[in-house]
Amino acid sequence: MAQALIVADPKIMMGKPTVAGTRIAVELILEKLAAGEAVGQIPASHPRLTDERIRAAIAFAAEVPGAEVVYPMEYGGA
Repeated sequence: MAQALIVADPKIMMGKPTVAGTRIAVELILEKLAAGEAVGQIPASHPRLTDERIRAAIAFAAEVPGAEVVYPMEYGGA
């Protein structure tokens, strides 16, 4: 469900993941939470964000490290 609420479009916010139908980046939501704002406080400054959309952003952010692709590189130094 989080994927339906979070989108990445190169034409919106330079492709950053955003809440669908908004220009609110997942990054902004995470920054607010990291700064100590409670989930319930965020909609006061961003009325288009519901608890469901905020939880979707958190779920999306939790999935990102698990989807990381590592490309092995050979070291060509001396």
